Amino acid sequence: MGFGTMGLFGTVFPIFFFLFFFVVMAVILVSLGRSVAQWKRNNASPVLTVDARVVSRRANYHRGTGNHMGHTSYYATFQVESGDRMELYLSGEEYGLLAEGDQGKLTFQGTRYLGFQRS
Repeated sequence: MGFGTMGLFGTVFPIFFFLFFFVVMAVILVSLGRSVAQWKRNNASPVLTVDARVVSRRANYHRGTGNHMGHTSYYATFQVESGDRMELYLSGEEYGLLAEGDQGKLTFQGTRYLGFQRS
């Protein structure tokens, strides 16, 4: 019996298209919401400067697709006097200035890296 000239494709495709669109938009909005919430938490946090040691560094390369170039994200893990560790996102320039084992004063605000002064 019939779906007419449009067939199953004409009836089911619009439903899947709008479901896919809704899921993609939901993922984008949740991600944006989390970013804004983290930004607000960082701004509400005090700026702290503590004694710390660089215990590791890592670079995470994200491949590009098609004609888009990839990019690299840089992170360093710091250990503070209490033994707690925190991994913070850094710029490539800051990453290049740090070496594992460096000791000094780490300045940060929430999860935001603000600087490291080697001692």
